[in-house]
Amino acid sequence: MVEKSNELGLLLKELLKKRSLSMRKLSQLTGIDTAVISKIINGKRKATLDHLQRFADKLDISILRLYEAAGYPVYQSHSDLKESIVHIQAILENTNLVDKEFRLNDVKEELEKYQRLSLEEEGNETILGQFEKKIEKVGSIGPFIHSLKVMYKQFCGKNGTKTELTLIGGALLYFIVNLDCIPDYLFPIGFIDDAIVINWVMNGLSMKNGGI
Repeated sequence: MVEKSNELGLLLKELLKKRSLSMRKLSQLTGIDTAVISKIINGKRKATLDHLQRFADKLDISILRLYEAAGYPVYQSHSDLKESIVHIQAILENTNLVDKEFRLNDVKEELEKYQRLSLEEEGNETILGQFEKKIEKVGSIGPFIHSLKVMYKQFCGKNGTKTELTLIGGALLYFIVNLDCIPDYLFPIGFIDDAIVINWVMNGLSMKNGGI
């Protein structure tokens, strides 16, 4: 059985071999020093979250797969939103992954900003031009991805009132733009605020349609 501490190294070796890449070439692609890559592969140094994101981008692999191989804590979803937030906050504090508290008010403020932006041409162009690229990067991981795709289809078809499309546009922009209250590279913890936003929007749409 592969030890967790070396799982990432073995995975990176396999990816390099499959893509006919040397550590020197990977260094050039990612901007990570060759010596650092060598230590990570040989289990002599723990990869940072930034390292993992760069590897994922250049080796065309899911960030979740690298995240798990590197031994970072993985968020387990809870049915109750408050319980989820408490659990997430505990992970963030125990691992020192971010230097700020996760607050729902931060999420609400960001969502309101993106809802306003969705009414402008810039916001509309961002949604139409970047949504599918972001989905491709993230993959189909997460229960909210299907809801996002449904909302995107509705937004593209302008199927709804101005208020409904504003709600949807705000959620789509929140997902697309990388300035989340929890960075996306803290996968999958980094997508919990996206899930919360989508939950709010879906509830809002449901109420406006008489409780679907």
